[in-house]
Amino acid sequence: MCGIAGIIGLRRVNTHAVKTMMDLMVHRGPDDSGIWTNDNGKIVFGHRRLAIIDLTNSGHQPMVSNDGNIVITYNGEIYNYVELANRLKSEGYEFRSDSDTEVLLAVYQCWGVDGFSELNGMFSFALYDSNTSHIICARDRFGEKPFLFAEIDNGFAFASEYKALLTLKDVSIDINNNRLLTFLEQPRIGLDNERNTVFAGIKQLLPGEILSLNLNNMKSKVTQYWKLERDQYSTSLSPEDAASHFRELLTDSVAIRMRSDVPVGSCLSGGLDSSTIVCLNRHHIGEDTPYHVFTGRFPESDCDEWTYAEEVIRQTGVISHQTEPKVQNLMDEFPKFIWHNELPVGSTSQYAQWCVFRLAKEYDVTVLMDGQGADEILGGYEQYFRAYLISLSNAGKRDRAIEEESRIRARYPDALADTIERWKMRLPFRLRRQLAYLSNKGSNFRYGLKGLQLKSMDANEDRSEKETLYEALYNDTFHAHLPTLLRYGDRNSMAHSREVRLPFCDYRLAEFTFSQPASYLMGNVQTKYLLRRAMDGILPNMILKRWNKQGFLPPQHSWFLGGLDKLAKEIINSITFRERGYWDVGWWQRVQKRLETGEPHLAWLLWKPVISESWHQHFVNVINGHKRQHAFQEAAE
Repeated sequence: MCGIAGIIGLRRVNTHAVKTMMDLMVHRGPDDSGIWTNDNGKIVFGHRRLAIIDLTNSGHQPMVSNDGNIVITYNGEIYNYVELANRLKSEGYEFRSDSDTEVLLAVYQCWGVDGFSELNGMFSFALYDSNTSHIICARDRFGEKPFLFAEIDNGFAFASEYKALLTLKDVSIDINNNRLLTFLEQPRIGLDNERNTVFAGIKQLLPGEILSLNLNNMKSKVTQYWKLERDQYSTSLSPEDAASHFRELLTDSVAIRMRSDVPVGSCLSGGLDSSTIVCLNRHHIGEDTPYHVFTGRFPESDCDEWTYAEEVIRQTGVISHQTEPKVQNLMDEFPKFIWHNELPVGSTSQYAQWCVFRLAKEYDVTVLMDGQGADEILGGYEQYFRAYLISLSNAGKRDRAIEEESRIRARYPDALADTIERWKMRLPFRLRRQLAYLSNKGSNFRYGLKGLQLKSMDANEDRSEKETLYEALYNDTFHAHLPTLLRYGDRNSMAHSREVRLPFCDYRLAEFTFSQPASYLMGNVQTKYLLRRAMDGILPNMILKRWNKQGFLPPQHSWFLGGLDKLAKEIINSITFRERGYWDVGWWQRVQKRLETGEPHLAWLLWKPVISESWHQHFVNVINGHKRQHAFQEAAE
């Protein structure tokens, strides 16, 4: 796990600019660093290393191929590097190291870009191929690792983090406010779901993409090497056989992610996904091998899941460590937390995740398993039941859909409910806003904006009323929700120089689950039905039969009444808030008062201007205060 950066152009690169980029990402790779420059100085690659596999200098990057024709700077892990290395050895390739970096280099050298479809891992990388005079860049299938880039004047720059690219004068720091406000209203989208980012001068590769840059004219082309096909149902397996096969795939996914030359542990919330990984890991390593797990706790709060986590710990005999995030800690660490996250975050739960990774660092556990991705590929949210029933009806199983609907309403009362808020959303926005002002009620984020900044979103339909289950899962996996969660995980783990591995983000699992009938995923009135069947007899029964889905959530409303309220009031009454241009200051002042007088749900609403303005203060303004450099030597001051 590492940080990468580079500048390529038709002029000599300012090497010091690349070094500055790397210095800003030292947290991503504190163990080693390197810079490689080609003969004419027009290509410079940088690398920061967090040593995980082959801890010797043989894993140093940027790495050059045996014949000297290919150079790579790479961030991530190729989990099936052992199997790939054996195949390459049989074809005559001789390795100098035991690193997965050299395997990745050899995969390209032997098979070209076609070899990328053989990779099972999380990665982003850039490689220079002197044979073809091209730079080849790629990102893993789920987008676990970031690849940000900027097309500058007669050149190209890339990095793992925004802050690195924004040190270049050639890259615009202008902010796309519509994307920012879209995220604040709907944290599932806005910042991670498209190639364009919140910064006008920076783009990103999307999951499963390759960018090819022609060094003769600096023109680039983006293609996709993998795309998950939807609605390809396969009923050749019985439900029992499907569960058995899924368990085999997941067990192998966990096993290959245990490959490491440094300690591996797990995040454990007490939910179905993280508990599954801990139980499978215990089976994999045996009962006598020490295994550390890390849990965030919120004692004396409904948000605390310790009862469930404790049962997993008791059954598996793992070594448990707990942290109790506090609002005062968040206040103290806000500047550092925001600086490392780089973009606004959806709630205080991301700070709780930050605390878990910091705890792992205190106990020198470098690699952590986590359960991210299971909800999106397996149907883990109860709101998917609406799409599930649509899928049943579309498959000609209308009678079953009617029968299951009544049972779903009994177990998950809110899953299909046509709430009052849902009906209100069908009224014209102007009318809803006027009523909210007159009644001093309402919690729509856009009521707090001037000039209908998000009026383009008024035409958006309620997707959930028409989507099939597979459409809903696909959109949430690759366009909304999961990409944002993966960004949080990447930034929070790397801030503490930890690597997080996600067994559910294995393309084999996704391809299999998307090939199964909808009833295998959410049948029998169960979220993640396939996983529950697969883990029967392995997971504690109280976890297996836990029907409610609870996110990793601090008591945010209590935090707002215990410290964040002062920060919110300071922000909302500030000159910068008023001068931002899109906030309706009076509305937010009323929201603040309503929270103080007994409407705790407004803590989630009030977080939005708090995190946005804090982001401007602790990231954007800090970047603007840095000395920015030109990318190329002849323009350097």
